[in-house]
Amino acid sequence: MSRPEEGEADSIRVVIVEDDENYREIVSSELRWHGFVVRSFADGDALLGSLDATAEADVIVLDWRLPTISGIDLLSQLRQYGVSLPVVFLTSHADPAYEKLAFERGALDFIDKIRGVEILAKRLRLAAKSGKPAATPEAEKPVVFGKLVLSQSASRAYWKEVDVGLTVSEYDIVHFLASNVGDYKSYRAIYDIQYYEGFVAGQGDQGYRTNVRSSIKRIRRKFCEVDSTFSEIQNSPTHGYRWRGLTRSH
Repeated sequence: MSRPEEGEADSIRVVIVEDDENYREIVSSELRWHGFVVRSFADGDALLGSLDATAEADVIVLDWRLPTISGIDLLSQLRQYGVSLPVVFLTSHADPAYEKLAFERGALDFIDKIRGVEILAKRLRLAAKSGKPAATPEAEKPVVFGKLVLSQSASRAYWKEVDVGLTVSEYDIVHFLASNVGDYKSYRAIYDIQYYEGFVAGQGDQGYRTNVRSSIKRIRRKFCEVDSTFSEIQNSPTHGYRWRGLTRSH
């Protein structure tokens, strides 16, 4: 694992809430090694008692199961207090039901602890970036695929000028498919976009297919909430998925 270049993440300030002291110290130390500024808390009450920490942060990382107040309830309380920072769940309880609830409550990302800090660091950079407005209106030229507009700096997808509300991982999938418009991409290739090449999860050699189907289903549902006629993502049982839309515009 190579050390990140100096300054790569020096402006990204992370608040971590994790009750396992050893794990909290390990993750905090490794994130600092990656260039992040980290402030950690042992439980939700400690964070709620020091909300000034959120005023100085760029992204919040929550464990799911915490003493006194769960991570998912802590997210709701933070929103009630007006804390609008991007929230990322880092948990060993990576059940799809937990993931679904986290996204419904407004979390930006949901990461299994087994992924490791290398992946966490990458996703936190994207999460922090999505929470920052562009410096100027001319700072970025959006990528357009027909009715789909992608803001690459913020990892946001817009359909008919409406933010679809994708997570960072979901955005990566849509960007991957739309960038290869008309070409089917395999389940494995899409799975690698979500995780990393060679990552293995699920049962058997093809276990990742269930994960990809679930992700695509969630993405389709979000687009359909904006436009009930949405049908740009097409499936082939043998070839995978493709974006059938118009070619890329500039």
